[in-house]
Amino acid sequence: MTLWEDEYSGDISFLRAGRSDSATGVDIAVLGVPYDLGTTGRPGARFGPRGVREQSLFVGDYKWGVWPWDYDIRSDFKMRDIGDVTGFNAYPERLCPVVEQAARIILTEGASLFSIGGDHFVSLPLLRAHAAVHGPLALIHFDAHSDTWINEDLTHGTMFYHAIKEGLIDTEHSVQIGLRTPNPDSHGILNLDANFCLGNPASEIVKRIRERVGNKKAYLTFDIDFLDPAYAPATGTPVAGGPNVAYARNVLQGLKGLNIIGGDQVEVAPHYEGAGQITALAGATVGADICYLLAEARKLLSV
Repeated sequence: MTLWEDEYSGDISFLRAGRSDSATGVDIAVLGVPYDLGTTGRPGARFGPRGVREQSLFVGDYKWGVWPWDYDIRSDFKMRDIGDVTGFNAYPERLCPVVEQAARIILTEGASLFSIGGDHFVSLPLLRAHAAVHGPLALIHFDAHSDTWINEDLTHGTMFYHAIKEGLIDTEHSVQIGLRTPNPDSHGILNLDANFCLGNPASEIVKRIRERVGNKKAYLTFDIDFLDPAYAPATGTPVAGGPNVAYARNVLQGLKGLNIIGGDQVEVAPHYEGAGQITALAGATVGADICYLLAEARKLLSV
C-alpha cells in the first residue's frame, strides 16, 4: 500500500529531507539543539527545533523547491535531518562540549551544517566547531540584540563576546543587522541597525553585507527576534520595531554566492503563540533560505 504524506502526516524531518544517523555522504545536514538555559528572559526555545520542523512541512511541501528559489535543494543536493543533539538537559556545563563534538563530527564527515535552536547561546559551540575546521569566520548576524555584552557569564547575550575573545570571529569582516537595543561595544563589527534597515531597501543591506564579508568564509546566524513581534511573537526577548519576513528573505536571498559554510536559526519558543504558529513558520522559512545559501556556497566549491 502506498502512503501519501501531506502537511499533516508522515515523518517529521526538516523540509521533509528525511532522517539519517550520520552525515557521511550528505551535503546539507540539519541538527536540532533543544536548549534554553541561556535565556535571560522567557524560556521555551528548547521546543524550537520541534516547532520549526513541524512548520517546515508546509515550507517544503512542493517538490520543485522553496519559492522563489528555482530548484529543489533536496533533489540537487543530498540533504538529511540528523535529529537533535542531547545529553545536556538541565546541565548547562555539558552543553558546549556535547554540541561542539556533534557538530565537528558532522563537519568532518563533509556536510555543511544548518542548526536549529534553542536559545542563541548554542551558537557558541557551533562556532567553535566550524572555526576548528575552517579557521576564524566572518559573522553575519541577524538579531534585535548585539549578544556581545562583556560579561563572563554564559548566556544568550554574551556568546559572541566569548567567540570574539576566543578568536573564532573575524570582526573586520563581520556584520550585525537589525539591532534595536543598547550596544555598548561593537568590538569592531559593522552595525546596520533596525532604523537603517527600515530606512533602506533590502538591496542596500545586501550590498553592505557583501562589501563587508567579501570572499571570507562566513557563518550566518538568524535570531528570530530580528523580525518585528508582529511577525514573530513567540520568542524569549521580543523587541518592537523590526523588519518583516519578506524583507528578511529578500536580504537572505541576496547573499547568494557568499562563502557561507554554516548557519543557524534560533530563539523560536512555540508555546508563546496560538495555533497558527507564525513564528515557527517564519523560522522554518528563514531556515530553508539558509540551507539554500549553504547549497549555493557548495556549488562554488565544485566549479
